[in-house]
Amino acid sequence: MSEALDDLLDLLDLERVEENIFRGRSRSAIVPRVFGGQVAAQALVAAGRTVPEDRTAHSLHAYFLRMGDPGAPIVYTVDRIRDGRSFTTRRVVAVQHGKPIFHLSASFQTYEEGLEHQADMPPAPDPETLPTAQEVLPRYADRFAHPDIVDRMLESRAAVDLRYVDEPPYATTGEHRAPRSQVWFRTNGKLADDPLLHVCLATYVSDMTLLDSVLLAHGRGGWTVGDVVGASLDHAMWFHRPFRADEWLLYDQESPSASGGRGLGQARIYTRDGQLAISVIQEGVVRVPR
Repeated sequence: MSEALDDLLDLLDLERVEENIFRGRSRSAIVPRVFGGQVAAQALVAAGRTVPEDRTAHSLHAYFLRMGDPGAPIVYTVDRIRDGRSFTTRRVVAVQHGKPIFHLSASFQTYEEGLEHQADMPPAPDPETLPTAQEVLPRYADRFAHPDIVDRMLESRAAVDLRYVDEPPYATTGEHRAPRSQVWFRTNGKLADDPLLHVCLATYVSDMTLLDSVLLAHGRGGWTVGDVVGASLDHAMWFHRPFRADEWLLYDQESPSASGGRGLGQARIYTRDGQLAISVIQEGVVRVPR
């Protein structure tokens, strides 16, 4: 296991303050605020620790309410909404400085047999043939708003091997492209067999690139190059089938709409052998600086 992945797992290992109250900390991010994927993953950890082990997460719905302070602890309070025969529902509020910064509702289910069908996996090159972030990012160092952005991006994503199928948005020279983006990802090291851990790691990564397709449609390089101001507003995920976050997953993303200073991203995450594992939808603020 890489040192960066070990640090990330430590970040997700929340301190239990009371039966339904947990405390987490933050790690360095590209921008001076708490990374949204981090707070979503930590909230899901808090919810999962109040659920019987035979029930796995099947969906989450979340709102990002305020910008998080990376220098302050985050307190997660879990509300045990319902414990049914098949489903368990939890609500989590993340608080900093006495104010809620994030709200999550998550549902867990015992395994059961049922009808089966899925959308086919789209074509994509083998992930092993694609360049790593360490190979790609330095090529575009002159595109970023600040000279240290490349190092900060590499540091913040060191726990995950994330490879773009096509050129990332920060490589754009202003040309408008189809509002679609694909990345392969997996953790930089093996994980334990705990299903909640794999779901939380996928939740963490899901916030990294989902709105890329919005930027591509308008020839924008994104928040790291300074031509767009953005932040996540809400996030929803549905976990369809078992998967491992330490094995290659294809994140197939597209944007059906942008308007009113907001952009919508939707995506499907497939295992390497073509199983549809996760569906994701997110809306974010996407503003062009005046």
